[in-house]
Amino acid sequence: MQTQLFNYHLPESSIAQRPLAQRDASRMLVLDRKTGRVEHSRVKDLAQWLLPHDRVVVNRTKVVPVRLFGCKSTGALIEIFLLRPFDGDKVWEALVNPARRVRNQAVLRLQPRGEAEIIETLGEGHFLVEIRGTGPLRPFLFQHGHVPLPPYIKRPDDSKDRERYQTLFAREAGSVAAPTAGLHFTSSLLDDLRKRGVNKSEVILHVGLGTFLPVSTEDTENHVMHPEIYEVPSATVKAVKETREKGGRIAAIGTTVVRALESSRDEKGELSAKQGETRLFITPGYEFGSVDILFTNFHQPQSTLLMLVCAFAGRERVLSAYEEAVREGYRFLSYGDAMLFI
Repeated sequence: MQTQLFNYHLPESSIAQRPLAQRDASRMLVLDRKTGRVEHSRVKDLAQWLLPHDRVVVNRTKVVPVRLFGCKSTGALIEIFLLRPFDGDKVWEALVNPARRVRNQAVLRLQPRGEAEIIETLGEGHFLVEIRGTGPLRPFLFQHGHVPLPPYIKRPDDSKDRERYQTLFAREAGSVAAPTAGLHFTSSLLDDLRKRGVNKSEVILHVGLGTFLPVSTEDTENHVMHPEIYEVPSATVKAVKETREKGGRIAAIGTTVVRALESSRDEKGELSAKQGETRLFITPGYEFGSVDILFTNFHQPQSTLLMLVCAFAGRERVLSAYEEAVREGYRFLSYGDAMLFI
């Protein structure tokens, strides 16, 4: 498919720059996949759209504050965005910005301590970086790293982002971006779901380049998905199967949950307990086997996430709903409003 088929007009004014004060106060556009009917609701009313015996599946990954800032000997400030460990916990693949200002063996002084040496150029702004002098790196990042807000949020991260850019379910550190659908959930919303008879299960997909790297090729078939670590535990597999046996539906809270579940289907198409790396790239024509309902944010034009959503509900139908959301003043992307595909 041509990548341009997944384009739509997204005004800059529609991109949310900050989250709402209350997580579940966001608006929710509801799209019926069978009829194409669109309705407008609120996230806090999600339970009303689900049925007893339905099950929500969430991603319990936790975002690591992987943005660091370092200074060259000239005093120039360089941003280092750690993507994934390459060798232990000291050598990482990283995005460096501005890339043109660094070269191999350049040493950057980190704030407030330690240093980063550029040890190999990988191309397209990617480098191998060795981190030294920080002590154990994960504790250093959680104390001194910056929240990895996406570049379309045109402001520095602040102390509030440390809490708001994590989901209620965050337990397993490993993501370099938030699974944004989960950002809407609150304890009271979970209580409403339980009262409705909707139970919860968990998976892990650590968000990396595979999720947020833009599609730059003209044809989707030429796009390379980067690997991301995932796990679908046996308890979740058992719960999903029991839900289906009772006539309940599986509601994926976010595209990362969809990709984790779909990556865990065996050769017969049945869900099984798995862990490893996934490069699953879902585009229209894909046959879903593990998900009936999708709750997700609005996604960028020509992104792999928008392509997944179009595969789930139909490209023309989804893009029409997106256009209506723009007209109705919905807030888009990571800190924005949500959609529910039923």
